[in-house]
Amino acid sequence: MPDKTLLMFGIKIKKMNTQILKDTITQLFANGKGLLAMDESISTCNKRFAAVNIPQTVEMRRKYRELIVTTKGLNESIGGAILFDETIRQQTKDGIPMTDVLINAGIIPGIKVDMHAKPMAGFPREKVTEGLDGLRERLTEYKKMGARFAKWRAVFLIDKDTPTTQCIEANAISLSRYAALCQEADVVPIVEPEVLMNGNHTIQKCFEVTEQVQKILFYELYKYRISLEGMILKPNMVIQGLESDEKNSIDEVADATVNCLLESVPASVPAIAFLSGGQSPETATAHLNAINRNFKKRLPWIVSFSFARAIQQPAIEAWKGEDDNVKEAQQILYKRAKLDAAARRGIL
Repeated sequence: MPDKTLLMFGIKIKKMNTQILKDTITQLFANGKGLLAMDESISTCNKRFAAVNIPQTVEMRRKYRELIVTTKGLNESIGGAILFDETIRQQTKDGIPMTDVLINAGIIPGIKVDMHAKPMAGFPREKVTEGLDGLRERLTEYKKMGARFAKWRAVFLIDKDTPTTQCIEANAISLSRYAALCQEADVVPIVEPEVLMNGNHTIQKCFEVTEQVQKILFYELYKYRISLEGMILKPNMVIQGLESDEKNSIDEVADATVNCLLESVPASVPAIAFLSGGQSPETATAHLNAINRNFKKRLPWIVSFSFARAIQQPAIEAWKGEDDNVKEAQQILYKRAKLDAAARRGIL
């Protein structure tokens, strides 16, 4: 096969292989599966451990990641697992790399590559995600470790004066540049523009902001020559704010979410994998189920899940950092993943 590379300013640049990207996406979502986001940063993981009195140490985080990746039957529901930099370098107690455990189970490893959302200069309360510097080299390293897809998250706060167009555009450009580097490396980019649930906004306001974010995002992705067929979108569901007095039904959230995405997401995107965004495990699953049950014939994309807390939290609470609780925690993790896989098919 010819070497698909270009030489620019003395740097060898590889052309993307769209078929590799498509094949990876097909494998990730085969047989009704979804994604498990286990890419919490060290500080976020420690915060969740502290809430249930688990020691916040490297070894406890390693034990917890091992609990997840060694869960029997997880591959029945999970096609890919998003890892954090610390985790992709860790091994089980038997010295087996976490990535090898996943690959041997038929689960594709992925990697979170952004360097977190930082305050946006000149725009109070808004954030822009950093991490583009050195990303080409990091992707090369992660790929050698087994990662075949990546994730980059941008966040948008709904408030009286936010999000601004400038914040949306800045993050959309960063997401596009990240996606371009991923596709150059034959790594599938998960593009995650999260409109946060924080606040007292209505479901209609969430609809309007989410639609605006998605339309600006896809305009930038087009400008940066991203192959839409070789990416995954990880959006929020359209839902009222956590502090809102408005109470929408499961079907109302499903309806708003589908109509919003039909307005703003091109049909050439192969897959949408929702984030849970602070919803309870039960609620996130119910919303996903309603979306697929009520609208499957209208959806041009695979509609699946990329949940973190909505799959993991009950297992963490059962585990409590105790070896004696590992089996019970794994059973809970397995069950939640199975429920989400069923919701992907709309059969709950």
